[in-house]
Amino acid sequence: MNVYESENIRNVVLLGHGGSGKTILLEGLAYAAGIINRIRTIEEGGTISDYDKEELKRKFSIQTSVVPIEYDGIKINILDTPGFFDFSGEVYEALSVADAAIICISGTAGIQVGTIKAFEYCKEYHIPCMVFVSNIDSEKADYMAVVEDLKELYGQKIAPFQLPLWEDDKFMGFVNVVKMAGRRYNPDGSYEKYDIDEGEIDELDECKDMLMEAVAETSEEFMERYFDGDTFTKEEISLALRQTVIEGDIIPVLMGSSIMRYGPHAVLKAVKKYFPSPVKDNVIYHGVNQNTEDAYVAEYDSTKPVSAYIFKTIVDPFIGKFSLIKVCDGVLKKDSVLYNAEKSTEEKVGKLYVLKGKENMEVPELKAGDIGAIAKLAVSQTRDTLSTKACPIIYEKTPVPTPYTFTSYVAKKKGEEDKASAAIKRLMEEDLTLREVNDKDNHQMLLYGLGDQHLDVVVSKLKERYNVEIEFTKPRIAYKETIRGKVISQGKYKKQSGGHGQYGDVKMEFKPSGDLETPYTFDEKIFGGAVPKNYFPAVEKGVAESCEAGPLAGYPVVGIKATLLDGSYHPVDSSELAFKMAAKLAFKNGVMDASPVLLEPIVSLKVVVLDTYTGDIMGDLNKRRGRVLGMNPLEGKQEIVADVPLGSLVGYSTTLRSITGGSGEFSYEFSRYEQMPVDAQEKVLQEANNQ
Repeated sequence: MNVYESENIRNVVLLGHGGSGKTILLEGLAYAAGIINRIRTIEEGGTISDYDKEELKRKFSIQTSVVPIEYDGIKINILDTPGFFDFSGEVYEALSVADAAIICISGTAGIQVGTIKAFEYCKEYHIPCMVFVSNIDSEKADYMAVVEDLKELYGQKIAPFQLPLWEDDKFMGFVNVVKMAGRRYNPDGSYEKYDIDEGEIDELDECKDMLMEAVAETSEEFMERYFDGDTFTKEEISLALRQTVIEGDIIPVLMGSSIMRYGPHAVLKAVKKYFPSPVKDNVIYHGVNQNTEDAYVAEYDSTKPVSAYIFKTIVDPFIGKFSLIKVCDGVLKKDSVLYNAEKSTEEKVGKLYVLKGKENMEVPELKAGDIGAIAKLAVSQTRDTLSTKACPIIYEKTPVPTPYTFTSYVAKKKGEEDKASAAIKRLMEEDLTLREVNDKDNHQMLLYGLGDQHLDVVVSKLKERYNVEIEFTKPRIAYKETIRGKVISQGKYKKQSGGHGQYGDVKMEFKPSGDLETPYTFDEKIFGGAVPKNYFPAVEKGVAESCEAGPLAGYPVVGIKATLLDGSYHPVDSSELAFKMAAKLAFKNGVMDASPVLLEPIVSLKVVVLDTYTGDIMGDLNKRRGRVLGMNPLEGKQEIVADVPLGSLVGYSTTLRSITGGSGEFSYEFSRYEQMPVDAQEKVLQEANNQ
């Protein structure tokens, strides 16, 4: 593949709801550019971007794929992203290097939750976008209905650059609104001129007027000419529309059917004409020069020292690790040495690659703004920066979604626990939304992901890639035990088995300490040497060990004050072990008589939903023993704030998506521990006894 200058590069991310046609559009673009000789369907498999075994099995995209397309003197790096929300971490990674977006909308399904999220992404990342309405040849497709729905949501920014042409009720071409000219498709997807009669397309004049108004608003000179009834040249229109598209003041709408090869040619032309190259004003990458501690801004300047941002990692058990990078400044060359300032380590760059789906193509260098890959970096990870040692840069890290869906897991085969954990860590290298936690207090391994489907894919990948099988188990919630009453209890440990025996006797008081952050506090009020001082540490150790697993249900004990009041000892048979065991007996007997209760973790939950779902969400939270604390309006949405028991949130992501059609989002953070209601406590104790 050729090496391209920064101004001849376009980095474009495909966004949209699952099933909206992103992958098939990419197939069409690759076919139109001559990269592939035929277009494959999702059902058929083998598309250029969906090559992972899980994607082939499940018939949808799971990870972001990069496909470079050479077209008419430019290189378009297409980033095909998953549409399902469980894999939105992949979308964030792609957005971090994209300079523009194509939002795909199914002409039959219309605007969906994923469509709205795509527009929100573009707004958040300040990147221009255009819309491609797919499946336009279907009898159920309604292009103008999609356009009207878009206008209702996003106003006059929505500008249809194309209008459909029909012949015998079949889609056969389009009207180029900018040029006011008809186009008929050829069987290979190219198109030729087609004469249209005046008044043939009802919406044409309205669309043309809207575009001319947008052109006029780009300068005072154009505005005066527009009001004077003057016309603009094709070059003036093209340049003005490019400016308005890049600034986000206009969102072009195109259409087609990638399966029919109708549309991709026009999309490629529009990408070249209207989308920005990386060399633009709204710079993405900001960082710090570690030598000077001054702020550093990437300008995609090939004359500067090289710096590159690792936006994604691909780990393959056979070919190793690929770090996908975007060159922010300078020229990255093969066989060079880069510096990871964050890890204070030099990295040897051997060969440079451009990835085309699963295919790797070597290139000698990459100019600023381009996207490529480096194989087998030693220590660098996703979101790290590579630069020179003379000019060490660390760029701001791209945010990724926090995983809140959790479950516990065990290896199916005994003895494979370490193998499973090591394999999960390999998956975590390429998936920043996957998290493993060793919950030592509850003797379980936890997996956190973005949803149940996400975690299900993890299980399949572990088996397919690393030949290790795990199964999910019900997570053990981190409950704690404490007491609400005061009690005096005796513990006597006496054992005689020939020779020296074991003897320890303590009388202790147990009561609430008022501090639920600390397992216990220990005190002594011994008079007259009933228990020698040298045994006090052993008594305290007995209390400490008892707090590790309480007598109620085996959960850690907190908030107890233990006071040694009295006791007795034997000058020969007493020992530290005996007094530790005596303290344990006193603890067990005393706690069970001091109104023991379970404490449950309470989290502060925030749920963001459309106004229409507010009532349903609040009703569901009430069923989960949640306490709604308030609501905050957020541009057509509501943020519901509530305190909810963590145990009630198991499976919540699935319920929330079911209620809101996938539009709802939630997050939470630990708040405190509270006493569990009696009926809920009885249920937990019953489950604990049955295990």
